[in-house]
Amino acid sequence: MTGASLPAGALEQFEFLTPGADGDLRGDLMSASLLRQLHEDGRGDPSEILAAAREDYARITGALYAQGYYSGVIHITLNGSEAAEIAPLDVPEKISGAAIRVEPGPQFHFGAARMRPYARGTKLPPAYRDTRPAYSTAIADAADAGVEGWRAIGHAKARIADQEIVADHRASTLDALILLEPGPKLRFGKLAIQGQERMRTDRMYEIAGFPEGETFDPDALDKVVTRLRRTGVFRSVATSEAEEPNPDGTLDIAISVAEEAPRRFGFGAEISNSQGVDLSAFWLHRNLLGGAERLRIDGEIASIAGDAGETGYRLAARFDRPATLTPDTSLFLTAEAERYNLVDLLIDSYAVGAGLSHIFSPELKAEAGLQYTYARAEVLGASIDYKQLALPVTLEWDRRDSTLDATSGFYLSAGTTPFLGFGTTGSGAQVKADARAYRGFGAEDRVVIAGRAQIGAVFGPALEDTPPDYLFFSGGGGTVRGQPYQSLGVTQTLGTLSYETGGKSFAALSAEVRARINETFSVVGFYDTGFVGAEGFGAGRWHSGAGLGMRYNTGLGPIRLDVAAPVSGDTGNGVQIYIGIGQAF
Repeated sequence: MTGASLPAGALEQFEFLTPGADGDLRGDLMSASLLRQLHEDGRGDPSEILAAAREDYARITGALYAQGYYSGVIHITLNGSEAAEIAPLDVPEKISGAAIRVEPGPQFHFGAARMRPYARGTKLPPAYRDTRPAYSTAIADAADAGVEGWRAIGHAKARIADQEIVADHRASTLDALILLEPGPKLRFGKLAIQGQERMRTDRMYEIAGFPEGETFDPDALDKVVTRLRRTGVFRSVATSEAEEPNPDGTLDIAISVAEEAPRRFGFGAEISNSQGVDLSAFWLHRNLLGGAERLRIDGEIASIAGDAGETGYRLAARFDRPATLTPDTSLFLTAEAERYNLVDLLIDSYAVGAGLSHIFSPELKAEAGLQYTYARAEVLGASIDYKQLALPVTLEWDRRDSTLDATSGFYLSAGTTPFLGFGTTGSGAQVKADARAYRGFGAEDRVVIAGRAQIGAVFGPALEDTPPDYLFFSGGGGTVRGQPYQSLGVTQTLGTLSYETGGKSFAALSAEVRARINETFSVVGFYDTGFVGAEGFGAGRWHSGAGLGMRYNTGLGPIRLDVAAPVSGDTGNGVQIYIGIGQAF
C-alpha cells in the first residue's frame, strides 16, 4: 500500500503480508499492529515508528498465540532493515517504508489440556479440551475458571500457582497443565461499609444481608451488592476482599458506595388516534427517611381529545421500604385516586393498600397485598357504588434479554385477586396471566419472532355485581391493535336501556415479526386477536386486527409507530395509529 499526501515524517510505503493466513487470522494480525495504525492515521516520526515496530513483535505474537499458532515467523523491516536489529539510539533520520511479513505456520491443537487440583463443579470452557485448537485465550479462560471453581466452594484465596506448556512443533500439538493453589477454606468475616452520606449505616447492613460466619461464596457476595444497588440510592457499589484471612479462618469484606442524587422526576406521552393523548409524569425520592425508603408519586391525564368521552386523571403514591422481614422482602403502602372512562361508564375510584413484595432471584419475584377500594360508576344517569376488600397476589418471571426490546427469552406474569364485596358488590376472585416469548434468527438476531398470550376470568359474582375494573375488554394497543380501545365488551341493561361493560372471561393472542433494516430502523408486521365473554369461555365474541410498524432505535429503547386496521369482528373500521416507547410487548 502506498500513502498519498502524507505529513512529513509519516510512512510513505507500507506492506502487510500474511502468506498462508485465512481472512479471520489476517484481520486479527492487522488489528494487533501499531505500525499499521500509524500508517493509516498518517502520523509518526522515526522514533515513534521504530517504537511501534519493536512493540509489534510481541503484539503480533500474542495475536498468533490467541488463535493457536505457535510456530509463526515475524519479520518487520524499516527501510529494508529488520526493526529488531535497529538499536533504540540509532533511529534513522527518515523512515520512508515499512513492511510486516507474518508466516503463521500450522495451527496447533491440544494434545492434553489438564488442570490440577480440580474443584468439583468447576465449569471449564469448552475450548479447553483435548484435540481442540490450542488457543492461548482458552488456557487463560480455563485458569480463571479453575480459580473461580475453588472460590465457589469457599477457597477465597485460590490462585494460579504455575502453568506448564509444552509445544511439539513436529506434531503441531500443545500440552497444557494449569497448577492451582486452592488455599484454605474460609468463612465470611466482618463487613465494613464506607462512602455513605445521607444513608444510615444500620439500614445498609439490614439491606445488605451480609452472611457473616457462613462459608465464603462469591454468589452470596454478589447478592449483597445487588441488594444495595437495587435500592436505587447508590450510583456505584464496589467490594474488596482483605488481602489476608484472619487467624480464625474468616475473611473480612469492605464495600465502598457512592450515592445518587436523592430525587428524580420524569414524564412521558403516548398518542393514539382513538384513545387520544395520554400525558404522565412522576416524582421520586430514593431515600426519604435515610433508610432507602422510596416514595414515588405518579400523575396522569388520559384520553385528551380521545373518543372515550371525558378526559380522565390518575394520582397515585407508593411508599416502599426495603429489607422488611428479610433482606429480599419490601413493605409497600399505596394510595390512589382516579377518574376514568370505561366505555359507557364514568368511574371515580379511590383505593388504599399495603403489602409485601419478595425477590426470589433476579428473574423471579412475587407480591401480595391487602387493598380497599371504593368506586362510583355513573351510567345512563344512574350511579352504582362498589366497595370491596381485595387480596391481590402476583408472580412475575422475567427471562428476557431486554425489557424494552427483547430478542430472546420469555416473560410470565400471573395473578389472582380474591375480593370480598360489601353492600351490593359481589364476592369472588379474578385470575389473569400474561405470557410472552421471543426468538431471534440470523446474524445478530436481525429477525425476531415475538408472541404473546393473555387470559383472564372472574369467578363468583354475577356480572352486574362485579366491580367494573375487574372485568375485561379487548381492543387497543395492549390487546388488539387495529380495533378501537376497549371496543369489545359485553352489553348490559339498566331498566329498558343498555350499555357496554366488560366481560368475565378474556383471551388475547398477538404475533409479531420484527426485522432490523440497519442499526437505527426496524420494520414490524403483526397480527392480534381477542375474545371477551359475558360468563365463561364457551360463548362470546372475537375480533382481530393487523398492521405494520416502524421502530427507531434510540440506544435506550425503540420509539414505536404502529399502523393497524381491523381484520375481523364488528367493533371497528378504519385505521388506528399507535406511538410509544419500547416494543408493543
